[in-house]
Amino acid sequence: MAVKLRLARQGAKKRPFYRLVVADQRAPRDGRFLEQIGFYDPTRSPAVFNVQQDRLEHWMGVGAQPTETVKRLLDKQRQAQQ
Repeated sequence: MAVKLRLARQGAKKRPFYRLVVADQRAPRDGRFLEQIGFYDPTRSPAVFNVQQDRLEHWMGVGAQPTETVKRLLDKQRQAQQ
């Protein structure tokens, strides 16, 4: 089973809110997931991205691959912390 770290869309029409989830790559975007490890709210200024670092490290350690969007958000968060 290939596991991905990806965003699942929530919120109303034109008011997106995303959960950062760990899911099987075959599951639908907003469908079944293994664990929710964070969230992303692009509607706020500045955008809010929050991740449980311990769970992120665990899933990356067992082979979960982030999608391109998640990878970009994680890189942006690391640069903001430095």
